[in-house]
Amino acid sequence: MAEGTTEGATEGTREQAGARAGRKAANPVRRLYATVLACEAIVIALAIPVAVAVLDVSGATAGAVCGGLAVLCLLMAGLLQFRWSFAAGSVLQVAIIATGFMVPAMFFLGVLFGALWLTAFWMGRKVERLPAR
Repeated sequence: MAEGTTEGATEGTREQAGARAGRKAANPVRRLYATVLACEAIVIALAIPVAVAVLDVSGATAGAVCGGLAVLCLLMAGLLQFRWSFAAGSVLQVAIIATGFMVPAMFFLGVLFGALWLTAFWMGRKVERLPAR
């Protein structure tokens, strides 16, 4: 391997490290929370046609409740940089479980996503306790 190649790779690595140091590092725990919320938004949005077609819920009610919760999930995924957003996300989990009164399958799915939310919280605490490298 030529000397210039090794030296260029080292300089490139230094530049990348400098660029990373200038911006805030992505928090993997927040990314996990955001993923849970984004997947939850998809599932709750898909509950709208089920509520309307299968369970005879009015389209306006299903759209307002499930659509509103789906939008809130996506909004919360974007607001995870704030400390209060984790508590608000937990309240959102309870609201999604409550949609089971409209679409009974959402009791199960809401509890499943609530468990994922709590697992993300538990994993986040575990990661925060790890020593920095």
